[in-house]
This record gives sequence, structure tokens and C-alpha cells, in this order.
Amino acid sequence: MVGARFFVSGHVQGVGFRAATRTEALRLGIHGHARNLRDGRVEVIAFADETVLGRFESWLQRGPDAARVSTVIREPFAAEELPGDFYTR
Repeated sequence: MVGARFFVSGHVQGVGFRAATRTEALRLGIHGHARNLRDGRVEVIAFADETVLGRFESWLQRGPDAARVSTVIREPFAAEELPGDFYTR
């Protein structure tokens, strides 16, 4: 399993982005979480195999219909323990 942190920018808060991200992550079998940041971005931590993370990253670049994603930045992310099912906070 590979870990990644995504920072998603654009019109991504107040449009159901985190809930839709959770639905997509659960569909793909991804572990992790999504949370709003004070600067208006959404941070997504995700653990899955690389192929699945690639599909997830493609989805994050679009997001749900009401979102307008401008950028997605990905960086490696390591954790001492794999989180449970995907959740939002």
C-alpha cells in the first residue's frame, strides 16, 4: 500500500466535496480521510495501491458536479498505522 497526501484547490468547500470524496474512496477501497483547511483547500490523505491512487487522483481533479477544482497537488505520505475506512473530519 502506498500513502499520498493531496491538496485540492478551487471551489471545493461548501459543495459536498468531502462527502463525495468519501463515497469515491469507499468505492475504490481507499483508507484515509478528507478535511477542510482554513485556507479554502481540502486535504485528502489516502492509502491504496498505486493504480487505485492514480484513479482516485483523476477523480479528485474533477470532484463532484458542484465543485470547480483548479489544482491538485500530490505528495508522498507515510503513517505508522493504516487508518480504518475512509472518513471526513
